[in-house]
Parts: sequence; C-alpha cells; structure tokens
Amino acid sequence: MRAFVFEGHGRPLRLVERPLPEPGPGQVRLRVEACGVCRTDLHLVDGELPNAVLPVVPGHQVVGRVEESGRFPKGARIGMCWLGWACGECRACLSGHENLCERALFHGCSSDGGYAEAAVADERFCFPIPEGYSPIEAAPLLCAGLIGYRALRMAGEASRLGLYGFGASAHIVAQVARYQGRACYAFTRPGDGAGQEFARRSGAVWAGDSTLPPPEPLDAAIIFAASGDLVPLALKAVARGGSVVCAGIHMSAIPSFPYELLWGERSVRSVANLTRADGEEFLSLAPRIPVRTSVEVFPFEEAPRALEALRGGGVRGSAVLSIGS
Repeated sequence: MRAFVFEGHGRPLRLVERPLPEPGPGQVRLRVEACGVCRTDLHLVDGELPNAVLPVVPGHQVVGRVEESGRFPKGARIGMCWLGWACGECRACLSGHENLCERALFHGCSSDGGYAEAAVADERFCFPIPEGYSPIEAAPLLCAGLIGYRALRMAGEASRLGLYGFGASAHIVAQVARYQGRACYAFTRPGDGAGQEFARRSGAVWAGDSTLPPPEPLDAAIIFAASGDLVPLALKAVARGGSVVCAGIHMSAIPSFPYELLWGERSVRSVANLTRADGEEFLSLAPRIPVRTSVEVFPFEEAPRALEALRGGGVRGSAVLSIGS
C-alpha cells in the first residue's frame, strides 16, 4: 500500500510504499476511502504535539471498508477517530473520562492514521458510519464533528453561543446548535467576508470580525482557532456566569488580562480529546438533524497541498483526501 509518513519537524511528508498492516488481536483492518485533513495534522508537522511517536502516518478522520475484523462484517463502512486506545484501568478511564487517560494512543500521532490506503485500529474504538453519508461527507464528522460536539456539551445550555474560528468544527456545531434552538454568533479573522458569509449560510444569526463585540452578550463561547489572543476577547463577549471553552489541542500563549474579565463567575476551560460515548451520541444525532458537511476534496497524492491550503485559510469547511472507492 501507499502511505504518507511524517518523520520529524522540518521534514516534508513522504509518500512511501509499505506492506499492508496486519491486524493483531482485537484489531480491524480497513481499506481507506477518505481521510479528513485536520488542523491537528498541522500542529503535528509543526512540531507542536510533544506526544507524537515518529515516524507516523498522519490522519485521524478515517473512513473505510472493513477487510479483516472479528467484530465488524467484511465490507462494512466504519470510521477511525482521534482516540485510538485507552487503558481502561486508570482512574480517568474508570470514572468515565477515558479521553484523559495518560496512556492513551491517538491515531495519526502516537499510532498510524489514515493518510494511507489501508489502516489498522482497535475495533472497540471504531464507529459504524451512519447511512446517508458518503465517505467524503462522513470523514469530517469523526473529529471536526466529534470534538465540536463535545465542546458544545461543555458550553452547557447556552442559548447565545459564540464560535471563534469558523472552519471545519464550527460549521458542524452551528448546525447542531440551530437544531437545539440556540443562536450562534460567528467570529472570523478581520476582513474575512467570505468566511462570514459561509457562517451565515451554515446557520449563524450574526457573523463578524473576532475583534468586534457581538450585538448582545453571549452565554458561552467556543474557541476553535489556535490563537490564545482570542481568550480575553471571548471573556469580554460573554455575560456574567458565562463560559469560554477552548476546543483545540494546541493554542498559542494566552496573554495576561485583568481579573475583571473573569470576575462575575465567568470560566475558562479546555476540551481534551473525546470519549467513545461522545462518538456514539453524536453519530446517532448527526443524521437526524441532518448535519451536512461542506468539504473541499483533494486527491490522496496531494496531501501536502491540502495541509498548506488549510494553513492558509483557503478551505471553507473541511479538507478531505479522497483515497479509495
């Protein structure tokens, strides 16, 4: 099979020929059909993920057909997400927080992912893909959707919700929030008129520059962009008792800010990874809404170009690699 391999910061992704991976006990092998390109992949190649085990095949929004498995029927379409394994024995796992397991493995970071024509994964951490989604459409659900959904849950019952950074996750969260009867306020890079229009088409009731205040105070805000500078701005935008949820795996340094921005029982929290329960809940909900993903498709061989397009802000919604059929 062919696979892209990342060998270290400053080195380009390399397309190589590899033997088909052989599944071990409790694992499934799938023939990859599509793999989403995530901002976390950029953090990987930029050397910002200290838990990466190199060399590694990136990619954690993986959709494919089962080739060998003990749990899934051959030919079934399933998905691999970021969380690839948790120990099931530690305090975090036993308390329902397997996303915080210190021994956890993550596809495309500490174990091989889906920038490849085939992949293996622990069967327990894979999900059946809902009917009605093609592989290309389904891939963003497996990270942009799952992390976005967990972040939305962490925002509580907020009826006025701010979304900072309107890309892969936010365009899915906006659809879920609208279905739940919430109003979304989208914040983009200053001057990004096209991004603001995309946000309005995706269900936002208002869209503007991230430096601007919303037309009314927010109950909560979710920050998807990797900029720590947005935290004080989001705190200014939320009302007393409001929360700011940082949804990225990596963020630049948060600048100091006066206590008065936090006072009034405002809170700042992060979202780390996801649990299998998150996946099951969201993938059951998505087709009922129904969530529709906006995707830009890249041929498998153009994975490096897809990453650079994402870095440059030129992707509306999600970038997805088309790998097999």
